[in-house]
Amino acid sequence: MTTFVDRVELHVAAGNGGHGCASVHREKFKPLGGPDGGNGGRGGDVILVVDQSVTTLLEYHHSPHRKATNGQPGAGDNRSGKDGQDLVLTVPDGTVVLDKKGNVLADLVGQGTTFIAGQGGRGGLGNAALASARRKAPGFALLGEPGEARDIVLELKTVADVALVGYPSAGKSSLISVLSAAKPKIADYPFTTLVPNLGVVTAGSTVYTIADVPGLIPGASQGRGLGLEFLRHVERCSVLVHVLDTATLESERDPVTDLDVIEEELKQYGGLEDRPRIVVLNKIDIPDGQDLADMIRPDLEERGYQVFEVSAVARTGLKELSFALAGIVAEARAAKPKEEATRIVIRPKAVDDTGFTVTYDEHEEVYRVRGEKPERWVRQTDFNNDEAVGYLADRLNRLGVEDALMKAGARAGDGVAIGSEDNAVVFDWEPTMMAGAEMLGRRGEDHRLEAPRPAAQRRRDREAERDDAQREYDEFDPF
Repeated sequence: MTTFVDRVELHVAAGNGGHGCASVHREKFKPLGGPDGGNGGRGGDVILVVDQSVTTLLEYHHSPHRKATNGQPGAGDNRSGKDGQDLVLTVPDGTVVLDKKGNVLADLVGQGTTFIAGQGGRGGLGNAALASARRKAPGFALLGEPGEARDIVLELKTVADVALVGYPSAGKSSLISVLSAAKPKIADYPFTTLVPNLGVVTAGSTVYTIADVPGLIPGASQGRGLGLEFLRHVERCSVLVHVLDTATLESERDPVTDLDVIEEELKQYGGLEDRPRIVVLNKIDIPDGQDLADMIRPDLEERGYQVFEVSAVARTGLKELSFALAGIVAEARAAKPKEEATRIVIRPKAVDDTGFTVTYDEHEEVYRVRGEKPERWVRQTDFNNDEAVGYLADRLNRLGVEDALMKAGARAGDGVAIGSEDNAVVFDWEPTMMAGAEMLGRRGEDHRLEAPRPAAQRRRDREAERDDAQREYDEFDPF
């Protein structure tokens, strides 16, 4: 049964925003008292938060699909919908968030560090919020936006100052147990350690963390054994400690060859070349172990390594080792640049930035409009409501989309798509300032509040407005 997981794929979905409400206030002797539809509530976010009491991603391995709650729709009498509840997911200290392509989205280090993995959708405005001097009684409301949904990868990289690396059964777990208060599983057979173990060491005034990395064998960097799963846990360390077994029971192995093999695996993994190395010759309490340590120590020192002879069982040589590690860690901490206070940088938009682009897609044979505002407005529009469609046309026209389409060469009847290729609204373009008025008369007004016009008169008015708009378009030359 799996008890430790340090890499998972998580499918997160934020809550959808609640729809706005289209309502007209009614009371005795005042059946049409004006719009009173409330706004929809905001959808809940999906938030990752570092909790140092959490040490594994096991919970998300078993249940990788997580969704926040939706916002509630608005109601009449100016009642806004309730916001959705944020979904807070706790992760271990040192968790890295990546997208499906491997790009780093966040590096979560430190208790309480947060990252919004999924942004909740905005709630739609009710018709009371849409009312204005020109639009006294809107007969529509805006839809809530869908929450952000995406797949992310969580990788746990242990936050430790010192990493112990070496072959299985080299004595890493025993060493960490005597240097700190950690109590890892210890035995005399290979692959004893199946999870990284962390311990806290105090040496004088320096307190640092130490971790052992299990499962390093030849081919680990290519995925053999367990090594690839745990090599990421040494990436944050300040110093690497090679723990060499001077009393191995395997006749074909020797400590120097073990060191060369592990160094080659670290080189293949990459990114660790600048970390200082220390060599620990372990198990010198065994007579043969002490003799072998005396033989290979000069060779290791000639290579430039600082060598320590220790026995985790007899607890010899530990004080010198712990203080040496404390010195290296202190130097590494002092060399790190101090974090400056966060400064807010305001970057105003360029004066010619319209906030959208218009391009011709030859493959689809449509003019494609991309931009945050037009795409958001499309998501908020109820296309079953003609008045809402007309309001969208007004917003796009005020933004300058119609002028941009004309300059791009669009003509009446050409296809226009707003949004990405896989999620776009496509329509035949009617290049007129009154694009939606032919359906709605004077859009944005509730004709129930006015004296009704005869149907024939309304039809003649629409035809006249359409003819005027077409005449203006025919006379317009963008070039």
